[in-house]
Amino acid sequence: MNHAATMQADYEETGITNAKLGLWLFLASEIMLFATLFTTYIVLRLGAGSWPRGWEVLNVPLATANTFVLISSSVTMVLAYAKSVEKDLPGFKLWMGLTILLGLVFLVIKGFEYGAKFNHGLFPSTSIFYAVYFTMTGLHGLHVIIGILVNAYFWLASSSQFDHPLFTGRIEGSGLYWHFVDLVWIFLFPGLYLL
Repeated sequence: MNHAATMQADYEETGITNAKLGLWLFLASEIMLFATLFTTYIVLRLGAGSWPRGWEVLNVPLATANTFVLISSSVTMVLAYAKSVEKDLPGFKLWMGLTILLGLVFLVIKGFEYGAKFNHGLFPSTSIFYAVYFTMTGLHGLHVIIGILVNAYFWLASSSQFDHPLFTGRIEGSGLYWHFVDLVWIFLFPGLYLL
């Protein structure tokens, strides 16, 4: 049995390809990682005698802008996937390029926010609050970087791989990861900045 027939057989038996199942299991492990961080944050916050209000010590306007940027990038990711389904290479490159660009904008804004904290002498070692803030947003930022690199690879490879039968499925997987990263931010933003 050749590789394509094996993949088809796996799909027929389970209703999902092995690649998609693997991605969902990976995302489940990522959910557990961030759930542990959020739980730790809640325990530390509830156990602290005093805890700074996020809106008093963090830059809410920059975080709000970053929220808008990431939500927009989810829309462009969906449009890139739609163009891959339609086999519209120029449309795919446009929307995937915008997704990558918005991810970079997110990192630049986060860089300004971190830079302001560092200039004011605020580091992870400053307090438990800043340790939590830098750990959670830093780990999220690392996930954004990974998502940008994966999307950039597919943007670059699309010229030669666009007609490959698995290309659209790979874009779907990349999109699932990107939406996960965006969803984590949707919880981080209010949890750290607004409460």
